[in-house]
Amino acid sequence: MIKYELKCRKDHVFEAWFYDSAAYDKQAAGGKVVCPVCNSRKVTKAPMAPRIGKSKSEVAVAEAKQQALALKALAEIRDHVEKNADYVGDQFAEEARKIHYGEVDKRSIYGEATKEEAKELVEEGVDVAMIPWLPRGDA
Repeated sequence: MIKYELKCRKDHVFEAWFYDSAAYDKQAAGGKVVCPVCNSRKVTKAPMAPRIGKSKSEVAVAEAKQQALALKALAEIRDHVEKNADYVGDQFAEEARKIHYGEVDKRSIYGEATKEEAKELVEEGVDVAMIPWLPRGDA
């Protein structure tokens, strides 16, 4: 596994893990690397300094802190989405298309879609994002 620091065209900086550098190259070329802040697919590697001189325990503590921050950020995203968007369940793809093509009023929605449905929406130019939906609490 390799971790890259990435930057989108709007200068949002974020980290992402990839199996190897070839996996990053393939995903980036296919437009599958997306800024978590603005959903931009124009992403490049940001300059990075290698980790030097940290003990395994220091690395473990740093990684645990990063994981905690990521989980907190995902919980905040979930709260924001639930408060500001309409839940449409498994009708997400159909409702997203209706909004995209102007058949219904524009509004924020969330729900479930298969990977294939999400891929089809992206191919149609519908602006969607897949967000990992973590369970609440320490379940």
